[in-house]
Amino acid sequence: MQNSTIFNLMSNSDHQNLFFCNDPQLGLKAIVAIHNTTLGPAIGGVRMLPYESEEEAIEDALRLSKAITYKSSLAGLNLGGGCAVIIGNNRTDKSEVLMRRFGKFVEGLNGNFIASIDVGTTQKDLEYIHAETNYVAGLPTSMNGGGDTTIFAARGVFYGIKAAIKELYGDDSLAGRKVAVQGVGSVGEHLVSMLRNENARVYVSDMTEERKLKVAAKYKAEPIQYSTSYELDVDVYAPCALGGTVNPDTVPKMRCKIIAGSANNQLKDEDRTIQLLKEHNILYTPDFLINSGALISCYSELEGYGTERTESLIRNIYTATRHVLQSSKEEKITTFEAARQLAEKRIVNIAKLKR
Repeated sequence: MQNSTIFNLMSNSDHQNLFFCNDPQLGLKAIVAIHNTTLGPAIGGVRMLPYESEEEAIEDALRLSKAITYKSSLAGLNLGGGCAVIIGNNRTDKSEVLMRRFGKFVEGLNGNFIASIDVGTTQKDLEYIHAETNYVAGLPTSMNGGGDTTIFAARGVFYGIKAAIKELYGDDSLAGRKVAVQGVGSVGEHLVSMLRNENARVYVSDMTEERKLKVAAKYKAEPIQYSTSYELDVDVYAPCALGGTVNPDTVPKMRCKIIAGSANNQLKDEDRTIQLLKEHNILYTPDFLINSGALISCYSELEGYGTERTESLIRNIYTATRHVLQSSKEEKITTFEAARQLAEKRIVNIAKLKR
């Protein structure tokens, strides 16, 4: 990739910084993208995946960091958007030394970036990173951290689903409502549990057959095929695995009424997909609006808030979702545009305050 192309990519999405770390001796290839720090220091997950190319890794970091900016703004947090990616296989290439070297990289950014968990990293990895820097959030409770963030992530999505159900049906009861959860890792399983506790009829799918069947049996949910889970005739399709499942190819096959899940970057080819969702009368609750529970947990950890304050901030996702849905209706714009406008408005106003 030419430098001019990298700068063009950054300019197109209004990114402030892109940092690279290359340590051939330890095998570390890492990228940190910082989108916007108007609201506060950038925070973002550390994602470790065997990207097919450096270009793919850069684009992922840029896309995810921008989403965190919007996520933080809509949640009312004083944090900016960032993201870190490590190029490598998280099952075979990861080690204490590699993660600690990454921690030294984060320390060198002087507090402009705070690292947390994402795909391919764990709380143990955060402990290794923390050995070299204090700019970490999402540590275990034994280290005075907020503990497992996945339950908070699921809770935020749960409130987002209830807000969308309220918009569509007039009340937010989930009893008897049909929900297809695609991906039942930690977040997906927590979500299934919450939905079943409200007597929703839940269908589960996962790339790992054993995992799917285990979760289905545990919560008395119905197992379905992963690759076609978006085609089910349900009230809610909840993508909780990797992004991109909502795209120009899948939307025409969808029979759900609402899309609300925890996966980041659910829309592929955003402009076309948003238009198709509108044409098919599918209510989309933007991922950066409802999947901020883990981010809120990290923010509470950084600010020293207790459980009660964290719960209050996460419950506000319901109100924020209702606000976005109402704005979408009043302004006659898509929910995606409404959420983005509200996020950008707060950033602009805080920037004026700081000036």
